[in-house]
Amino acid sequence: MKCFECGANAEKGFTTSVTDLENCLVIVRNVPCYKCTECDEIFYTGDVVEQLEKIIDTAKKLMQEVSIIDYGKVA
Repeated sequence: MKCFECGANAEKGFTTSVTDLENCLVIVRNVPCYKCTECDEIFYTGDVVEQLEKIIDTAKKLMQEVSIIDYGKVA
């Protein structure tokens, strides 16, 4: 896959996604991604974005100040 930002190669890997929901911080670890080898830009597939949205919606309902979730354990 090519990077949308700089055009270099993007390789499969894993990253940590952090979402600030004003009163709650949702940290999702081990998220599958494509990462650019040159500029370190991160890209997600549509399936991963959909799963991240579900995880974040669930975390919102828990009403915790900080939620740390392992993607691989809920996907």
